[in-house]
This record gives sequence, C-alpha cells and structure tokens, in this order.
Amino acid sequence: MSRTVDTLLVVGLGLIGGSLVAALRGTGFARRITAYNRNRASLDYALGAGLIDAAPRSLEEAVAEAGLIVVGVPTLTVGAVFETIRVHGRPDVLITDVASVKGSVVQAAAQVFGQVPPRLVPGHPIAGAEKSGVEAARAGLFERHRVILTPLADTDAEALTTVEAMWRLTGAEVVRMEVAAHDRILALTSHLPHVLAFALVDSLARQSASDDIFRFAAGGFRDFTRIASSDAVMWRDIALANRGALLDAIDGFTVTLDALRAAVAAGDGATLEQVFVRARSARERYLRWLEQGIQK
Repeated sequence: MSRTVDTLLVVGLGLIGGSLVAALRGTGFARRITAYNRNRASLDYALGAGLIDAAPRSLEEAVAEAGLIVVGVPTLTVGAVFETIRVHGRPDVLITDVASVKGSVVQAAAQVFGQVPPRLVPGHPIAGAEKSGVEAARAGLFERHRVILTPLADTDAEALTTVEAMWRLTGAEVVRMEVAAHDRILALTSHLPHVLAFALVDSLARQSASDDIFRFAAGGFRDFTRIASSDAVMWRDIALANRGALLDAIDGFTVTLDALRAAVAAGDGATLEQVFVRARSARERYLRWLEQGIQK
C-alpha cells in the first residue's frame, strides 16, 4: 500500500535526485517537494522546470520542514548532512539515501546519531548515466531498473514500506539486500568497471601519441570507456568509501589479467580462446536477463 508524505526533501539535486522528483511528480506521493543544493543554479533550474515546489536557502531550514529526506550528496559528505538532520530535523523524520556504498552510510549514521536511526532506510538505485546534474534528469530513469534497499535488523517497518512505495512509483523494481553483500557486489559490477575505464583512458592519454590513439579509436573503445565520462568527485568518494571491497575486486581482476598476459606471452591461443568463450557466454546470459526486463 502506498504511503503519502507531507514534505519530501532531496539534499543534493543531481541526476538521481532530479530524476526521482521528476518521476514522483503527479503521483501524489508527496504533498510538497523541496530540494537543497549548494549550487543555487541547479535549484533555480529545478524550480523553473517545475520539478520542485520550493528551494529553502539553507540546509537547516530545509531539513526542519521535511518529513522524508533523500540524501543524494557525494558519499563521503553524507555524515555532514546527517549531522544537520540530527540537530535541526524533526524527531519523526524518515531518512533514506542514494549512495553507491552502504557500509559508509551506516557507519556515518552510527557516528552522528549514536546509533543507526530506526527510520533510516539505506538505499541505492542501480541507474544512472555518464552525464551528471539535474539538467540531465529524466522521469523514466528508474523504469525497469533495480533499487536496492539495505535495511538493518531494527529498521522501522513503516519507514521501510514508505521508501519501497516511493521507489515503486518511479517504475523501479525494489529488492532488499544486506549491507556487506551490496558493497561487495557493487564493487565487482560497478566500482571496478569505473576504475578500469578511468585507468585505461588516463593511461592512453599519457602516451606520447595520444592524439592519434584517440583519433583512430573504434566504437569498441568508445563503448568500453563511456563511463570514464562520469563525475570524478563522486567516483573518488565511492572508491574510498568502499575501499576494502574494491581492493578485493581489483586484486581478483589483476590475477585474471596476469593470467591473460602470460597466455599472450606464451602464445597460448587455447587458453585465450577458453577465457574469451567463457566470458562471451557469461555476457550472453547477462543480456538475456536484460531482455527479460531486469536491469542491473
């Protein structure tokens, strides 16, 4: 059953937050939608586009009015927002977030509030694009995509139901997962690929013939490196916040890459073909999941 909130506040109005409010417009989920962002131009754009009803001048004012707060700031600054909520927020405020790392969010909440508030529902929409900012927001961003919620043992049941209802109204599929499992899986499927894309582009850009390299790069290079256009500050914070799981992912990938290098050096075509066939088969299974309407 869908819940209704009085004032929904998005703190950090970027691509995700902007797309969320765009998707919720007209659903009746929130009687009033507000936002706070350090960049006033983003708020002015959202007001002009009709995405939000109001844009309070201070974070303190914004959180004091809100019944549900969606925290959409860079991962390592979530704690600072929590501190403002602790001091100025309503006692019954419901809090959720969209950070790509959940362990750091839970840790920040425990440090700020003394314990993880029962009405905090950590969340992560598995959706996005290489373009950032509220100007890139679109109402259909979450359709047929998954949103992962990572409630704890003492998470308030009504709070969880409300956050689940909010995301389902955007067209997303909502699933629940443990915090550690989320961070481990996302390190492998999202954080590692971004690190690899950034690393490859940076490595080639530092070559003496980089202009020719990029000039003659084919479509495969463009497709593989698309995510290297993502927001650098956001991904810096994600890499640091999920350091342990990301290091494990990098180490595991390095083992595979070393094995491929050894096969190339030895002229071992059989091993190369075996790896390539296995990888192609795995990706085809993944594509079948997509065809069934499950975006990962």
